[in-house]
Amino acid sequence: MRGVRLNRPALVVLGTSTFCYVTAETLPVGLLPQISAGLGVTEAQVGLLLTSYAVVAAVSTIPLTALTMRLPRHTLLAATVAIFVVAQAAAALAPTFLVLVLSRLVCALAHGVFWSVIGPITARLAPPGQVGRATSLVFIGNSLAIVLGVPLGTALGQWLGWRLSIGLMAVAGAICLIALITLLPAMQPLPRDREASLGRQLRSAVTILRNGKVAGLCVITVVLVVGHFTTYTYIAPLVRRDAGLDGAALSALLLGYGAVGLAANYVVGRFVDRRPGPFVIGLSALAALSMVLLAPVLGPAATIAVVLVWGGAFNALPVFLGSAPMRVAPTARDAASAVYVVAFQIGIGSGSFAGERLVGAGQLGSLPLLGAGLVLAGCLLAVIWRGVFPNRITAEDHERMEAAARS
Repeated sequence: MRGVRLNRPALVVLGTSTFCYVTAETLPVGLLPQISAGLGVTEAQVGLLLTSYAVVAAVSTIPLTALTMRLPRHTLLAATVAIFVVAQAAAALAPTFLVLVLSRLVCALAHGVFWSVIGPITARLAPPGQVGRATSLVFIGNSLAIVLGVPLGTALGQWLGWRLSIGLMAVAGAICLIALITLLPAMQPLPRDREASLGRQLRSAVTILRNGKVAGLCVITVVLVVGHFTTYTYIAPLVRRDAGLDGAALSALLLGYGAVGLAANYVVGRFVDRRPGPFVIGLSALAALSMVLLAPVLGPAATIAVVLVWGGAFNALPVFLGSAPMRVAPTARDAASAVYVVAFQIGIGSGSFAGERLVGAGQLGSLPLLGAGLVLAGCLLAVIWRGVFPNRITAEDHERMEAAARS
């Protein structure tokens, strides 16, 4: 599969699948008031849907990835999407908040495995030197989830009910499942993965953290994502306070937030394989600055402008983060990808939990300052851990990484 042209149809299917997963995971952000009213719980409790989901995904990713290492990659990916479909259908029909939580936790079990295998699969579909480019194409689905998925899901939830929004995610997932089965080429696990025992796979996933670059990537990821989700989880009440935006206006702002992120994703995609360092540092610094500006009540126009800058800066970062495991650990891509997924989910869960604590204590205005401080800390860590995101990557570097991966 290596050394051939980009398999664009397969990459589109992968990107569409990431669209579904990201939309479903973050949709409660836009539907906090509707779910709260519909199930008789507080908005802070609804925010914990992200925390519980992230915790389960973080805890289960490494053991489930190790347990499934011998399965054909295309079959495993399709299985994770099938679980997604069932879980979303159950969530749409949930009669109580507990059932909604449990259905999301089932989805979270598949979530970690999905994100652990999609990076290595993408790498196998890409020729040498274009892994980052292929990853950026797949991650367009991630950006589109923010651009279209969450805003449209929010608008539909406000108009026709939150259950319909979640039910449509089940339908979209079923379409992705059919497309994956049809278009994704067969991919057997690598020989070293087929031959290794479960215990060895688990040890590999844990000991990969001895690789200083992998450990650095995980630390940087956790800090950046905690900072972002501390504030983003409660963006609805925050912009309602700052700009009086609610209902259709909130949906429009989320649409703009994601649209700017999609544009930024496209612009920086060409640099993922060449100059990751300057872009990770610059984007995280810009995201931190925009979040600081959200701390005071700015009024409608300024709040909208700052949120759009924040969306462009932060939504471009996962392209660099998501492609890094394949670069920093070319001989153990699945294991490195698994621990990266754990780090990202720890960030989401910790960030949304920290936000819930502050919102529950009546400290909504403190969210942007805490989030900005953490994102800035992640920026500084990227400067210190320069080997994780180097200033320049040459064609010779890519050839060495691909040779190591093939061996």
